Amino acid sequence: MKSKIWRAVVEVGFIIFLFYSNLLMGEMERTAAGRDKGLLWELHDIFTWRNFAVAVVAGLIGYVIVERLRDGVRRKS
Repeated sequence: MKSKIWRAVVEVGFIIFLFYSNLLMGEMERTAAGRDKGLLWELHDIFTWRNFAVAVVAGLIGYVIVERLRDGVRRKS
């Protein structure tokens, strides 16, 4: 049971990491203010409660989808 919970935490955390890295790259590439004000300003700009909520929901949805795909592959084997 603990290993399933740990795997879920790691997988959701990885999806959240990918979400924030994508936001940071977009901030660095497309926002003129981000290039002028620096990395700390960009980090402050992307770490908001709204972005965190979106990241957690996306992480949970991604985890559920991956688990369903894994179950389907296990059943076929």
